[in-house]
Amino acid sequence: MKPWNVEICDVTLRDGEQTPGVSFSCREKADIASTLDAIGIEVIEAGFPAVSANEKECVTTIADLGLDARICGFARAREGDIQAAIDCGVDMVSIFIPTSELHVRLKFRKPREQVLQDALKMIDYAREQGVQVRFAAEDASRTDLPFLREVYRGAADHGAVLLSFADTVGCLIPSEMRTVMADLVASVDRPFCAHCHNDMGCAVANTITAAEAGAFQLHTTVNGIGERAGNASLDELLVALRMKGGVDRYDLSHLKDLSLMVEKYSGITLPRNKPVTGELAFSHESGIHIAAILEDPLAYEYFPPGLVGGERHFILGKHTGKKALEHVVASMGCELSETQICRVLDMVKDHSEHKCNITPEVLKKLIRKAQHEQENA
Repeated sequence: MKPWNVEICDVTLRDGEQTPGVSFSCREKADIASTLDAIGIEVIEAGFPAVSANEKECVTTIADLGLDARICGFARAREGDIQAAIDCGVDMVSIFIPTSELHVRLKFRKPREQVLQDALKMIDYAREQGVQVRFAAEDASRTDLPFLREVYRGAADHGAVLLSFADTVGCLIPSEMRTVMADLVASVDRPFCAHCHNDMGCAVANTITAAEAGAFQLHTTVNGIGERAGNASLDELLVALRMKGGVDRYDLSHLKDLSLMVEKYSGITLPRNKPVTGELAFSHESGIHIAAILEDPLAYEYFPPGLVGGERHFILGKHTGKKALEHVVASMGCELSETQICRVLDMVKDHSEHKCNITPEVLKKLIRKAQHEQENA
């Protein structure tokens, strides 16, 4: 299979930090950026320099790390914003304007055609300063296609090297994304970016679909954090690219550690059952499943936990089978008779049905009780 022609731009340090209540220190941003670079992420959006002096300092710090990744600064189509990003030493400036009638009406008191012409002048300004420009249409998914084509063609004519399509409110489903992205890719001779939000839970699916339809740069955040319901999750997208898109150049072994790092720095606790990096992503309780996994993990794991830096766990509970219990007991260094194993299994099921977690300490107590009962039988 020919690998998909894509690259990743991770926006954790900008869009991810716009999660309500989240603020990363410069040191934390540098840690996240360095790990993203170790994975092989091609572009890191380091922040929005015009926001504050501290934000500008953080973006400068990341630009000075000497990473392999290209560093991008975020800017409105204003000279001050663009200059603030350029002052940080970034490789690229992402200039954005709203394009939907709704957003233009709320934010500007002039026709959207005039908003576009003013923005194109800002592309010229940035290019004159020697930086690459990515031009982004905010709320592109609610912008009529004829005007959207006009926006992107204008940006391309003025030298933007990338054109970004933002599903700002996460309103698309994959079939809609496929239609619009295929149209844009065929209509404008520039690489397109897919920037998807997760309001309806479709961000990763929409991003994958955009890639299939020809999008080149895919935007992500670690753990899928971001405004409201967040953005496309980096770890989930990278696994999909590996397993479905033939893209094997990223070092996915860092994903679990990166996920935990961002969980700590952001204060946003991961759902236990989050795909790829959640606590339960490679945890199994069903006796039928565990018996098969002991023979061949592929029976119930599409990709191995080690691929993403995770570990497999067998959880004891009401669905546990004898083989699973024997495996867990043996891994603890215990030897039980057939009678004892059966007795422990009965107690495990009884405890779990009363909503008692079977921790290693609880299991040890049950083992001792079974041994004691047999000794005194």
